[in-house]
Amino acid sequence: MNSTLKKHIIYSLAGAAILTVIAGTGVWQYPDRWVQDELFQKKSATSGDIVIIGIDEAALSELGPYHSWDRNVMASALDALASDPDRLPAVVAIDTLYSGTTDPEADTHLAQAADRLGCVVTASVATFGTTREYSEDGIISNTYSVLGYEQPFDELRDVTTQGHINAMIDTDGIMRHALLYVDPVDEEGNTQRVYSMAATVARLYLEQHGQQVTYPETNARGHFYVPFTTKPFGYYDGINIAQLIRGEVPADYYAGKIVLIGPYAAALQDEYFTPIERSEHMFGVEFQANVIQSLIDKNFKTEAPDAPQLAVLFAVSALAMFLFLHSKVIAGAIYFVIITAASMGVSYAIYQSGRVIHPLWIPVSFFLLYIATVVIHYIRAAAARAKVYSTFERYVAPSVVKELMKEGTDSLALGGKLCDIAVLFVDVRGFTTMSERLEPEKVVYIINKILTMTSSCIEKNNGTLDKYVGDCTMAFWGAPLPQEDSVYLAARTALDIVKGCEEVSAQLKEETGEEFKVGVGVHYGPAVVGNIGSERRMDYTAIGDTVNTSARLEANAPGSTVYISRVVADKLGDLAKTTSLGDTVKLKGKADGFEVLILESLKEKDHD
Repeated sequence: MNSTLKKHIIYSLAGAAILTVIAGTGVWQYPDRWVQDELFQKKSATSGDIVIIGIDEAALSELGPYHSWDRNVMASALDALASDPDRLPAVVAIDTLYSGTTDPEADTHLAQAADRLGCVVTASVATFGTTREYSEDGIISNTYSVLGYEQPFDELRDVTTQGHINAMIDTDGIMRHALLYVDPVDEEGNTQRVYSMAATVARLYLEQHGQQVTYPETNARGHFYVPFTTKPFGYYDGINIAQLIRGEVPADYYAGKIVLIGPYAAALQDEYFTPIERSEHMFGVEFQANVIQSLIDKNFKTEAPDAPQLAVLFAVSALAMFLFLHSKVIAGAIYFVIITAASMGVSYAIYQSGRVIHPLWIPVSFFLLYIATVVIHYIRAAAARAKVYSTFERYVAPSVVKELMKEGTDSLALGGKLCDIAVLFVDVRGFTTMSERLEPEKVVYIINKILTMTSSCIEKNNGTLDKYVGDCTMAFWGAPLPQEDSVYLAARTALDIVKGCEEVSAQLKEETGEEFKVGVGVHYGPAVVGNIGSERRMDYTAIGDTVNTSARLEANAPGSTVYISRVVADKLGDLAKTTSLGDTVKLKGKADGFEVLILESLKEKDHD
């Protein structure tokens, strides 16, 4: 396993771990719920088995403010529903609390009307709070204890079935859950489980049809997720309690159905935001209708535990980041879009199968991982460019380095590439003998002066400085980037070095009493150029016969002379003044007939 692969695995595991921890803390709770609502809660057709008789604005306008009503109003509504014994409702639920006694006559009227109608569900309400229990381990607080429980007045309670109407609103103000049951304690200290009004209505309705009710899976507090059927006003046909009392509602409208009677006016303050429509309130009685519908249809959705979802998130996030790290930025963006769309599709399919999961965890994690990998790619590219720059600025003229930066690191074929280059060698004549008679400090001073001059000439002509070998300098043109005038630049450099040597020699003669001359060789041809060596130590260099030939030309060139090959002379053409030596100069390793020429001068080249 190479180091890059190891780094990618470490980055992937670390990134996945960080995002898994973040998701587990609930940071994305609110946006995740919003995505749940938008993705999962979809309007569907109702069965038509549930109708609502509203206590709406029109009814309040006709019958007076709700707080002024006596119980004869609701009793009259129940009397109207029971007016045709052959066409009675299946179940009637009154979504308002009638606790305590008021007018005995009105109370009795309401109880008798409920008894005569039969199968009436009335509301009860539990009050929750914190209790403390003392044990050997200390004080144990229970923040979800039933502190109080209100029921209908005794006469009504005895002839009806009770169901609590406690509403459970999530921390973001949306009512996604219903409370299946409460466990109040009676005066004798016994716990009595009371199911919700919706659950009680659904049970009674299904029993009338020969079916058994199935309750959804709940959490420890009895909460369960509600899959809504309709948006606000989806169950309401505009029939109000005043119309019912006046006898304007035909029995066929409610015969054999579930009838819900409850507040349908904003002034009665029984309205909530729901996940199926977050911008518009839904009245409590219609929320009851949606819950009843899901219970009748056995359309249950259980919220999946976080632990397995976090495990899946870690695994897929690690794989995603590994994929992003091995992809280019554009390809990574395409993968992100595809994976995000797929994850949303999978989330919806899982929801349809009965499980509610966190649909935002994976898309958000993938987005953050993608951004992280973009940053990593950028840092890596910047580091690579810096490495290229720091490496080549030691060998190559600044203009060539800038060009490399434009081309990018792809222009560098690791391991070497074959290309045509012009190679120059320059060496100081008699330097070995000179260094034997001089002090080491003076030798170093002289060689530094000479190498500084040769390097300056190479850099000025956009050459690549390959290496110093003692007093010898090697350079080439045509790599790492192609150069159309590589031969001309090499030849110009050779003449500049000869001229520069004369100037430096004159200066050194005054300072040290020593003077020197250089021999230069230039050849052109194919060579392997690249990073050659080992992983711990490598050089950017050129190897091949072209390099060897250039070295042989330099080795045979007298002081202040530039030897070039016939191929170099032909490349220079009329720009160069040369003197051919034919094959009189024998180069080691070269067969007879190899022509050597002296480069006398070079015309200036026109540059458009």
